[in-house]
Amino acid sequence: MQKLIGCIRDNIKQVIIGKDEVIDCIIICLLSEGHILLEGLPGVGKTKLALALARSVEGSFKRIQFTPDVLPSDITGFYMYNKGTNDWEYREGAVMCHFLLADEINRASPRVQSSLLEAMAERQITVEGKVKVLPRPFMVIATQNAIESQGTYPLPEAQLDRFFMKLEMKYPTRTQWKSILDQSEKLDPLKGLEAVVTLEALEEAKDILSNIFVSDAVKEYILDVTETIGENKNVKMGISPRGSIALLRAAKGYALLRGRDYVVPDDVLYMVEPVLEHRILLESTANWGSNKPHLVLNKVMQEVKPPVFV
Repeated sequence: MQKLIGCIRDNIKQVIIGKDEVIDCIIICLLSEGHILLEGLPGVGKTKLALALARSVEGSFKRIQFTPDVLPSDITGFYMYNKGTNDWEYREGAVMCHFLLADEINRASPRVQSSLLEAMAERQITVEGKVKVLPRPFMVIATQNAIESQGTYPLPEAQLDRFFMKLEMKYPTRTQWKSILDQSEKLDPLKGLEAVVTLEALEEAKDILSNIFVSDAVKEYILDVTETIGENKNVKMGISPRGSIALLRAAKGYALLRGRDYVVPDDVLYMVEPVLEHRILLESTANWGSNKPHLVLNKVMQEVKPPVFV
């Protein structure tokens, strides 16, 4: 298992420099069958990271550039009448793949964004009343610009809750930036990147992750965290059961990355921010500064005491 994780990590690091924590989180999302929302300024490598992940695993890949003129049928597909066969034929949409890169997802209209809800939650779509099951695995890797507002549509809470994690791509350090400049003078490593993991091996890894042991004390710790968030006076909408399940699965994934077959409280603590921050909706009267959900989480994690194992 550690060999498989190492292969994916090393393959992505051929392309992405200085984002080790983000790479680990994206691997956890892959093993947990979760979807990812990548946020960051233009040019920091969001799209390149998504492409590197998709190319590291065998499977089909599709990319759709979300713009205001994209239609829901571009996502889900549609039926077209074929005069030759005298029948209606289904034309596949972008979701019919293993890895879907939804580039600049917040540039599409809310109607288009909502067309992904069923696919992300249930791994199926309904077109003209007929259910189409998506390939397994199915993973949405969405990107959005953190600073632009003109011509964008904020993702609704229901859409955000479908994302397993929200990861921020920040500017590199000066040393990392120098390495990126050195890399740019050579052949783009993304062009020669090949798959290092088969879909069968990935399914086996998911089975191993599902069998990671979680004690009742750790589960109670997760419940304490989610309940305390909901009870905070500045929080309008707290963590749903989907969010707490995501935190549990993410903690299992982090334990697996660390070579353990059991979860400890530190695994939960490490995953709280990427899994829960984007799921918190604050009251409009709350005065927490610019990074409000982050501050709420910091306060909550100071209040909730983790279990102690002797």
